[in-house]
Amino acid sequence: MRPGRKRREAEAAPKRTTSAPRAGGRKPESRLETRANSDAVAGRNSVVEALRAKIPAKELLIAERAEIDERMTEALRLAKNQDLGIKEVARGVLDGVTGTTMHQGIALIIKPFAYKDFGQLIAQAKKPGLLIGLDGVTDPHNLGAIVRSAAAFGADGVVIPERRNAAMTGSAWKSSAGAAARLPISQVTNLVRSIEDAKKAGYFVVGLDAEGQESLPKFSLASESIYVIVGSEGKGLSRLTREKCDLILSIPMQSDVESLNASVATAIVMYWVSENRAKQS
Repeated sequence: MRPGRKRREAEAAPKRTTSAPRAGGRKPESRLETRANSDAVAGRNSVVEALRAKIPAKELLIAERAEIDERMTEALRLAKNQDLGIKEVARGVLDGVTGTTMHQGIALIIKPFAYKDFGQLIAQAKKPGLLIGLDGVTDPHNLGAIVRSAAAFGADGVVIPERRNAAMTGSAWKSSAGAAARLPISQVTNLVRSIEDAKKAGYFVVGLDAEGQESLPKFSLASESIYVIVGSEGKGLSRLTREKCDLILSIPMQSDVESLNASVATAIVMYWVSENRAKQS
């Protein structure tokens, strides 16, 4: 290499330029700076429904040059009324944030859910208490539906483990139809430990399973404080959770259907408990 060659080549090379900011001070954002956000609600109908339900949100993202129709207009109006930030971004950014290209040019970024401490959940529950625990329910729509039913039938709260279970993301918020804002939800590091703590507080732990020791019409603990554990639709209760239950309860069915959807089974049990408690009060 001859002396001074690197300097001369650097001076001859074309200089890089940065894109000028767009009108209004907005600058196109890089697709590489984004990643899928589990707390994003995407799609025009979904975003409008989430805003109507006043799901706690941080900002509304709109794709550059997105077509403005009635749903987009309503989303912008609702976001403005709720004092949300509204940001125009490149379509590639929206792809990265939502993890899909089917976002229809709009996404709502949800705030992190404010979970309740399990100890506070127990302390603030009425007597007799009714808690719902989820064991491996990974579908956020099922979680949202269970939260909705729990609120409708007077449960004191829903408990979900941090691992191998759906969390209160935008999809779960939407499926709860706003009930998540009215019902305490606790996220615990260890579901089995929550079972042990509930037992110390005087709760009977009841697991739902197709092969139960008791069937619902003969359920003997409805008037007691109970912690109902619901397993996944496919695998049911985990072995350790099942061993910790005081009673395994089944729902009788008159067909060859192997199992009910987790949210449906939970709603049936909560309705039955609610009705029996009402008769005894």
